[in-house]
Amino acid sequence: MTALIRRFGLGLSALIIALPVFWIVMMIVLPELVMIDFAFRPNLLPAEIGGPKDVYTLGNFQTLVENTIHRAIFLKTIWASAFVTLVTLVVCYPIAYHLAQGTKPERTGFLILLLIIPFWINEILRTFAWFIILAYNGPLNALLSGLGLIDRPIRFLNGNFGVIIGMVYAYILFMVFPLYNSMESLDRNQIEAARDLGASAWRIHRRIVIPHAKPGIATGCIFTFMLAAGSYAVPALLGSPQSRWFTEIIYNWFFEGGNWNQGAAYAIVLLALCLGFILLMLRVFRVNLGDIAK
Repeated sequence: MTALIRRFGLGLSALIIALPVFWIVMMIVLPELVMIDFAFRPNLLPAEIGGPKDVYTLGNFQTLVENTIHRAIFLKTIWASAFVTLVTLVVCYPIAYHLAQGTKPERTGFLILLLIIPFWINEILRTFAWFIILAYNGPLNALLSGLGLIDRPIRFLNGNFGVIIGMVYAYILFMVFPLYNSMESLDRNQIEAARDLGASAWRIHRRIVIPHAKPGIATGCIFTFMLAAGSYAVPALLGSPQSRWFTEIIYNWFFEGGNWNQGAAYAIVLLALCLGFILLMLRVFRVNLGDIAK
């Protein structure tokens, strides 16, 4: 704080601090407090608000416990989001390692640009592109049929497969860049020394690269899981009635059922799940928030 004031002066420093604080309070803290208040109140008619029925209750949360369908969808969303995170990590790890340690610095920028260019297109359009690719009469089925690998088209969009593929693609950059950022700072001489001493590729990654990249792995997993668990567009476009996402249930409570109190309770449960996942990742990878912030 002292260094900030010394560099920019008291007035400009106060403005620099006030702007993000104002943004956090107005766009995050206050809406969440309102959401929490909604979650613990019953859904009442306008005439009943402020009356004897307008009391704090756990009834909205009890609905999730008692509704077996919603509870099953919630649990499915948890494991599916975790699976999306794992698949994204497996896909992105070699990409990030190649960018950080396997290419010359002058080529790295060009390869990163190739990764970014597809994401200049809106997420909805990219998801629709996957809808076309995975369709029953789409290019993927045509290719597999042409190669003689299948006798008849596969319904890729009749379950969780299309949703998982779409999410892995949609959030790939949120895993690649944290991994690349952590691996890029690794001294290549350590890898070369390990190779000279006869270490296998698996041992090099297990003993050198992965321990060094733990903050990036934790950050990428947190980003990917939270985005996957909170996604609405991808499961709505690539999913089926058998692959509904918990966010779709929340959307239905808010905008189709008109029950904002119940929707807020479900949203708070999803928020608590994401916060719990963050704490789990910090413990599993033995990093703190300061390491992730780097």
